[in-house]
Amino acid sequence: MIDIPVYDAQGKQVGSVKVDEKLLGGEVNPVLLKLAFNRYHANLRLGTSKTKGRGEIEGSTRKLFKQKHTGGARRGAIRTNIMKGGGRGHAKVPHSWRKDMPDKMRRLANRNAVLAKAVDGEIKLVDTLKFDKPSTKKFQDILEALKVNRSALVALADTRSHEARSAANLNSVHLTRIDQINVFNLLNNRFLVAERSAFQGWLDKAIVGVKPAKTEAN
Repeated sequence: MIDIPVYDAQGKQVGSVKVDEKLLGGEVNPVLLKLAFNRYHANLRLGTSKTKGRGEIEGSTRKLFKQKHTGGARRGAIRTNIMKGGGRGHAKVPHSWRKDMPDKMRRLANRNAVLAKAVDGEIKLVDTLKFDKPSTKKFQDILEALKVNRSALVALADTRSHEARSAANLNSVHLTRIDQINVFNLLNNRFLVAERSAFQGWLDKAIVGVKPAKTEAN
């Protein structure tokens, strides 16, 4: 079992959340994390880049002058890529960069990324995170109390709340809903900051129907 400490707004530890690492993959799997990370990154690409080849440029296909006996270089049609206004050599065409991954692997990768954060002590759980009104300074003070000195993924139950609006103005913070955390966002940020109840809710849903990973001891 892994104990993830829970802090109050002043950075004092007030409890912990116990997590069975076997339900998160047993141990950190770098190969699986890299596959899932590359898949997510590739799926962000639109693949809509397009340039015109010589066959798509307007102009005559007539050879400009004869092949030999001119004393100059050979020259074909005016639409070639070496002419001004001609088509591009090896023109870009729309292309899908999407990669597929089985659902079980993708979900395991998400849990395994959380395990990697827990092992490295980079999960900062807050006992209660409630603001009466948006306050960027107050949220910054909480991050400093938690010793979050690098980029942070702030995962909240509601991204339209006062807490979310307070975190949105910080350059080092990436905001997301707790049920939408994934390998890409987790590995792109040093810390994971979340409220204890929201994290526990995500954990309960993530491990539904998951069988504990086998270890060497088993």
